[in-house]
Amino acid sequence: MTRPLPHVLVVDDDLAVRQLVDEYLGQNDFRVSGVDSGAQLISALHAHVVDLVLLDLRLRGEDGMQLLRQVRADSQIPVIILTGRTEEADRIMGLELGADDYLTKPFSPRELLARIRTVLRRTHAGQEAHGAPVCRAYRLPGWELNLRTRRLTGSKGAEVALSNGEFNLLAALLATANRVVTRDQLIELSRRYDNEVYDRAIDVQILRLRRKIESNPSEPRIIVTERGVGYRIAVAVEAVY
Repeated sequence: MTRPLPHVLVVDDDLAVRQLVDEYLGQNDFRVSGVDSGAQLISALHAHVVDLVLLDLRLRGEDGMQLLRQVRADSQIPVIILTGRTEEADRIMGLELGADDYLTKPFSPRELLARIRTVLRRTHAGQEAHGAPVCRAYRLPGWELNLRTRRLTGSKGAEVALSNGEFNLLAALLATANRVVTRDQLIELSRRYDNEVYDRAIDVQILRLRRKIESNPSEPRIIVTERGVGYRIAVAVEAVY
């Protein structure tokens, strides 16, 4: 399977910066999207699978720190912040709020590329160490589950809210598509996506998921029961890397 190019989202109200990053990273096997506001940032994260956010903390008329808090609260997408050379407080606060690295303006495109590659390599290594598949999302008929933002969206873009337990369970099921998994296996697999010990009420969580993703929950076609054994995903699942 050919993996798509890593997707970097540049959030900067300076068009020249966005163009510089787009051109240089595009020449080095990256896909780049650029936005100039917090609203566009959130919209892009909802609409696309993003591997890394490059965030200018000094957006015109906006609080870059608040945007960083929002990104980090909603997802584990790696973030590299851009700051001015004299803004040490911004760099420290940004790192404390969960940024993965920082770069000062003006910056060298070669250094930016090196830092992006390092952060993505570190992120993938961390996922592999915890046993989770290094993929960004799962797609199945009518649905996409984004592992980075922990969002489930329908084919028309509508988002369906999932509890932490529901997300963990659905991710575990999709990772084992078309294989029967027992309740004990689902409990263990769900821990790959969160350190929280998963609730043993598997059947209740399955019922809730069916109500959210099945067209007819009483006759499920996506999450089916294998009596006396466990559950399996009975539709085609695509892993998006």
